Amino acid sequence: MNLSKKPATVQDVAQLAGVSAMTVSRVLNAPGKVAPETLERVRHAVDALGYVPNAMASGLRMARARMVAALLPTLVGPVFQELVESLAESLKRSGYQLMIGQAGYDATREEEELIRALIQRRPDGIVLVGKVSSAGARSALLASRIPVVETWDFTDDPVDMLVGFSHVAIGESVADFLHARGHRHVAIITGDDARARARAEAFIRRSNALGALSARCFYTRAPSTLGAGRKGLAALLQDAADISGVFCSSDSLALGALIEAQHQGLQVPKQLAIVGMGDQSFAQDAQPALTTVRLDGTRIGEIAAELTMARAEGRPVDSPIVDVGFHLVVRDST
Repeated sequence: MNLSKKPATVQDVAQLAGVSAMTVSRVLNAPGKVAPETLERVRHAVDALGYVPNAMASGLRMARARMVAALLPTLVGPVFQELVESLAESLKRSGYQLMIGQAGYDATREEEELIRALIQRRPDGIVLVGKVSSAGARSALLASRIPVVETWDFTDDPVDMLVGFSHVAIGESVADFLHARGHRHVAIITGDDARARARAEAFIRRSNALGALSARCFYTRAPSTLGAGRKGLAALLQDAADISGVFCSSDSLALGALIEAQHQGLQVPKQLAIVGMGDQSFAQDAQPALTTVRLDGTRIGEIAAELTMARAEGRPVDSPIVDVGFHLVVRDST
């Protein structure tokens, strides 16, 4: 990302469209008062330049807002709690404030609209949970020149910077673990968002490559719940009673699967091994305690904050892509 290139201005749009800056402003704020041909020319110029109006533009505006925006898939549940707390605390120590928004799990037009609305507020940085899925949103972020950190995922081609881990590697590692424990009839209960699907597909693919006699998948709507875990395991067992190992894409799903297994009279782990993901606080207190994939949300938040502030303050960033990895915490449920 070349920060030396300035974001497009209203004057740039006006020049490209062959109109005055006042006409551009009218198109953006009162399009009904503009001739259709002019409206089309200005909108084409806006799209071509990736121009986003600055809602905070004012002679009274400070040089920097000292505010960072974070977009999460959900504000409900503990999944991203460590990341948010760490991000907020790290920013606060350097005099920055954190603003949080909810983007949802679906890759839809709403993501682009929400990101464009954030850009108009001109934050010093934007931290995203997950990769940018919309081409329009990516284009707007690049054009804004605002520092961006994508987290909780992995790609070699981030918008700007990235701190995360590979969901494919997680799926493969859990498949290896269950196979090493002797499980040949395995299944996964998973959310239906892009990151969860990547884990599930990797888990199934690796299990089959290792010689699994059966590898099944149950999808549930994200964000996942304990009830969905119960429903998922019940459906899987009804279809294939010989399943002996289950990977759940969240600890909530895993706890639900554990309750359902006990309800059906199955002994965990003797008859059914269960693996969760997230290492939430209740995982070690479950009976039996849940084996789970530990994700270091605290470290992700700290690094994301440092990268954001470095970019915002013009300091060099040595490693714009950071893989924090993960590790499997083995407990009694396997």
